[in-house]
Parts: sequence; C-alpha cells; structure tokens
Amino acid sequence: MKDMKHEEHHGHGNMHGHPENGHASHHEHMLGDFQRRFFVSLVLTLPIIWLSPMLRGLFGLGEPAVPNQMLILFVFSTGIFFYGGWPFLKGLVEELSEKRPGMMTLIALAISVAYGYSSLVAFGLPGRVFFWELASLIDIMLLGHWIEMRSITNASGAMEELAKLIPGEAHRINEDGSIEDIKADQLQPGDKIRVKPGEKIPADGKISEGSSSVNEAMLTGESNPVEKGPGDEVIGGAVNGDGSLTVQVGKTGENSFVSQVMALVKEAQESKSKAQGVADKAAAWLTYIALGAGLLTMLFWLFVSGREFVFSLERTVTVMIITCPHALGLAIPLVVATTTAIAAKHGFFIRNRTPFEQARKLQAVLFDKTGTLTKGEFAVSDVVLFSQDVDRDSLLNRAAAVEAHSEHPIARAVSGAAENPEQSADFRNIPGKGAEATVDGANIKVVSRKYVEEQGLEYDSSAVESISSQGKTLVFVLVDDRPMGCIALDDVVREESKEAISQLRSMGLRVMMITGDNQTVADRVAKELGITEYFAEVLPDKKADKVREVQQRGMMCAMTGDGVNDAPALAQADVGIAIGAGTDVAQETADIVLVKSNPMDVVKVIALSRATHRKTIQNLFWATGYNAFAIPLAAGILYKWGFLLSPAAGAILMSLSTVIVAINAKLMKLPDGA
Repeated sequence: MKDMKHEEHHGHGNMHGHPENGHASHHEHMLGDFQRRFFVSLVLTLPIIWLSPMLRGLFGLGEPAVPNQMLILFVFSTGIFFYGGWPFLKGLVEELSEKRPGMMTLIALAISVAYGYSSLVAFGLPGRVFFWELASLIDIMLLGHWIEMRSITNASGAMEELAKLIPGEAHRINEDGSIEDIKADQLQPGDKIRVKPGEKIPADGKISEGSSSVNEAMLTGESNPVEKGPGDEVIGGAVNGDGSLTVQVGKTGENSFVSQVMALVKEAQESKSKAQGVADKAAAWLTYIALGAGLLTMLFWLFVSGREFVFSLERTVTVMIITCPHALGLAIPLVVATTTAIAAKHGFFIRNRTPFEQARKLQAVLFDKTGTLTKGEFAVSDVVLFSQDVDRDSLLNRAAAVEAHSEHPIARAVSGAAENPEQSADFRNIPGKGAEATVDGANIKVVSRKYVEEQGLEYDSSAVESISSQGKTLVFVLVDDRPMGCIALDDVVREESKEAISQLRSMGLRVMMITGDNQTVADRVAKELGITEYFAEVLPDKKADKVREVQQRGMMCAMTGDGVNDAPALAQADVGIAIGAGTDVAQETADIVLVKSNPMDVVKVIALSRATHRKTIQNLFWATGYNAFAIPLAAGILYKWGFLLSPAAGAILMSLSTVIVAINAKLMKLPDGA
C-alpha cells in the first residue's frame, strides 16, 4: 500500500534514498505514531460498537437504555475521526496538492462523507448514521499502515559503515623520528605514518619504507592480497599483512578513496526514480469511481426518480462508503508481512520493498566474482613437484609446518591442506616475500616466485607455466634453499554458484559476472561456471558504470556483491542484492541481503517476487472486485424490483472481502524448486 507519497509521510517511500540517521528516527517516530493512533481508535470504537443502531439491529438487539445515545456516538466518533483519521486527512491535502489522488484521498473522502453525513443525522437530519462504518474503516486502515511499516526495515547506515573502514587513530612519525598517536582525521597530505602488522591503513598514500602483503579485497575486489613495497600506492581502509610499513599520506578527506566511494553510493542512490504502488493506482481509480458513482446516484434519485433529498443523500453516502473497501487497506500489508516471513525462513532479508517487487521484471543478473560466486578465500588447487626426493603430502606437510605460525590467508590455506603437518622451530617472516622455519633439522622456506627469481634459484619453470597462466597464486617450497615444489592456490568457487546460474537462465534471465580480477582469472572462472558475458579488470569506481551500461541496453538488472567496491553498483542496479558474509557497507546499500551467502538465494528472491506479484493482484481483485457488484446495488439499481442494499449488508460484504484477503495472503508460499 504505497500511499500519500510514502517517502515523506511514512519515511520509507523510496528506500534507495537510504536516508541518514535522522530519517531513520523519523521512520521510527511514524511507526510509533500509527501504533498509538490504532490502539486509541480501537478503544474509542468499543462504545460505538455497543451503541451502533445498525449493529444492534443486525444481531437482533434492542435499543440500549442510554440517554443521549446519538450525542455519545457523535462524541466518540469525532475523537476517532480527528485523531485516528488525521494521517489520512493530512495525506488527502498532500496528494491533491500534487494532483496524485491515491489511497489517502480515497480513505479521507470516505471517512469525511461518513462523518459529515452522520453528524447531520445525529443532530436532527432524517436518515441513519454511519459512525460504525467510519470507526471500523479508520481502525483497519491504521492497522494496515502499521503492519506495512513494521514489515519494512529501516534503510540507513551505508555512509556510516563506509566511514568505519577508516581506523580512528594513526601513528604519525614526527620530524625527530618519534611516533605520535593522533586521530586519523587530523592527518594532512605529506605526513608520514607507521602501519603495524595486522592494522588497517588510516589514509591513502605511498609506501616509503617496508614491504608487506596488503588485503584490499573489500575495497578493490581483488581476491589476492597484494604484495606492496616502497613506491607502491596503498588505500585507506585496506588491511596490512605481516610487514611493518611507513606510508606518506597522499589523499585525505573528500579526496580519499573511501570518500569517493561514499559519493558514488549517494549519487547512485539519489538517481533512483520513485515507484508508484499498485494499490495506490487502484485507490486512485476507486477515488474517481467513488466521486462519479456518488454524483450519478444523487442526480438519478433526486432529478430522474424525483425522490426526496434525504433518501438521495443516504444512497449517495452508502455508495461512497462502500466504494472504499476495508480489504484494500490490508491487501498489500498482509502480502508484505507474509512475504517478509517467507523470505526470512528461506535465508534472505528484504530491506527495500519496491525493488524487491520489481525483481519479477528482471532481465539480467550481474554477479561480483570474489566473495559472491567464489568464497573469497584461498584453497590449494595444484601441487607441482620439482624433485623425486619429495612427494605431494610431504611437501604440503613441510610447508604447513612453516605456515602454521602465520595468519596470512595464503598461509591458512596451505596449513589447512596438510593432513599431518610437522613441527617447526625458529620461525621468521621474510617481509613481503614469505616465511621460513626449521623443520626436522632442515631450513624450509615458503616464498613467492619473485623471491625465487631474485635469488637466482633454478626450477622447472615449464611445469608451472600452465598453472601460472590461469592466474592462480603460486608459492614455492625451498628445502635448504633448493626449490622442491610449488603450491598453487585459487579462490574457491561456491558449490551452489553453477546451479544458481543454470536456474536463473531457465527463468529467462541473462547472467553476467563482474570482477576486479585480471582477464586470465575471469576467463577461467567464467568458463568453469558457464558464464559467457563478463567484465574483468573493472576498477572500483567503474562497477556502477558497468551496471549502467547493462541498463542502457534496455535491460532491468540486479547486482549481487559483497564488497565496499560493490556498494555503488548495488545502489545503481534496479535491485541490489548483498551476500551476507560481505561487508556491512554492501548490506546497508543493498535492497536484499542473502543471509546464508548462497547464490541460489538469488533464484529464491526472484521466484518470491513473482509469487508476491501474483498474490498482490489476487488480493487487489478480492479487495476491489466486489465493488463492481456492491456499488450498483448500493446505488439502488434493483430498487424497482424491491431490493435495496442496506448499509448493514454492505458492511457484511466488506467484512467477507477482508477475510478472503487475509486468508489468501497467508496461503502464499515459495514455488517448489526455488
């Protein structure tokens, strides 16, 4: 039920705007406001139920012995009309000022007609009151809005999560060589800072001393830690490896990499268009129908049939109240609540309803490679032996004995691949090149190819060329400085990725891959997964451009990713889907979060979106379809034959429609096979 320009009234209209904390607080305030108005109105409705002539007549009860019954009904109904109905009356003004009548206009019109006419009857005008219809309509509409707002989560925090990447403090090196801890935001271009092993780099800059491996995966999408030395650029927010670095600060503030990503996210988010809900369109049509039917009813009975004004007015009011079905107020919120529960049960979290509902129209799905189609972690894929003096297991066991002392991702992968790692002593890092230790009396080194070539050590290079050409990471195992073998490591492709891609294709979607990795790695992964369209070597600030490029081909597309560098692309896409194991930034920017980090859940997202649309259309049919039957009867089309639809019968029809809508929403489930 997208009504009265939700982004202003409810605080959650276009979630791609991802407002700041102030907007989130406003959303919580509005949620609490609807809750209070609903319960207060519900309490005020109780005496109206007891005193309502229509309901007492319907259940065969006599008139209650209460003095000034009509005055009491008027007082309680006035409280409900002005307190419970205030959001709708305010929405009426806003929608009409924008010349976009919707649900708020329809509700406000119905309650205003019911209250105005019933008040006149209460003070002497011949006729019957509609206070019960007024109260029940306001109660149900407030309940519908409350359900809807509870079902939609706050969409804020992307900017804050990006800012968290930068550490709060930096170790600045003063001119006298002393080190001073200062706040990172106090750094100036030209300052020198010390970055210790395992720390986040506090600012963009260039290494002046030291060497280390730097993990930039969450910033650039490059799956492998990058070896860095003097003269190399580093990015603020990246994680330093085992070595100690001295960095000369380059860009700070708005010019820094993370700030630029933040700007890209904001730009992409703000470029989103606002979507009108299906219920809003139905409400707009019903508004015109209500006005038209009411006017025609009045004119017919007053001038064509020559009936008295009071009779004509009662028929007109009955028509206009019945035109605003109670069920329409619950048709969408109940589907929203049911969909949210199904999504949570199946492992994904809907943060933004509008893009989720649009997912049924998707024509293309773009996947980030690292951490999405792959696990974003190393595993041993190949072992090449250079000597007959060693076998595969013994080589791995010796390498693992060295790497067991390190927390480097490559080291963990090597250690995990060994079945019986040996004991080691005298462990020592070789900064930026590897590590060494004593194993069973021999010096064992696990080092990079660059180290081997710098030392001029000979090995069978032809044996590793085919592996090297696939873009895999190589580490060499030296025994007493003699190359004994080579271990190849690769980013592990998720087991579910291939099946997910196959099912998406069977649903009629085009599947594409986007990655910051080099062309060789991209070719190999794409071939393994059966992907024919992919973008390789895409710089962080260009991923959103690739999404835009696909959109400019006329395709509605989804982006699935996990890294900070994916955030602008997630915001630019028509539907942004974040892998749950990724950074909080990607999750905060996305419309949907896959809690289990399973690409198969993308299939479920689209299948549930399609099922939700079908259920929405069904509910809107049940919520509004009876109008085609009830409005002519309320207008008195069968009066000549002795049948006139009473307000009581109209209330029963409305109740029946509401029950059908509720049951229909609860029967929704995820399609089999999704």
